Amino acid sequence: QVQLVESGGGLVQPGGSLRVSCAASGSIFSIDRMAWYRQAPGEQRVLVASITSSDITNYADSVKGRFTLSRDNAKNTVSLQMNSLKPEDTAVYFCNADLDIMGWGIFRTYWGQGTQVTVSS
Repeated sequence: QVQLVESGGGLVQPGGSLRVSCAASGSIFSIDRMAWYRQAPGEQRVLVASITSSDITNYADSVKGRFTLSRDNAKNTVSLQMNSLKPEDTAVYFCNADLDIMGWGIFRTYWGQGTQVTVSS
């Protein structure tokens, strides 16, 4: 069974740092785009950052200069390093990846279950 499993969420004080990671497991032939989204209470899920298979990254304006996204293709993982965290970064963070599970070059989008990140003093 193919799944994305997030880890690393938690509670951190404003100005602190946190790293969330996501591992894709199961029978996977190839991974294209990987990304992190977040959803705050009462709000829509929004893109935080994405990275292509060629390591081209894209960040939401609200996190540029503070968050860094990286991937390890050998381990099928993607990690989001979050620095200078603000209370407005509080949300459930979801991992997202486009996976080819059949080896046909057809990618389907998968989501993780989410991990809570709370920034509060």
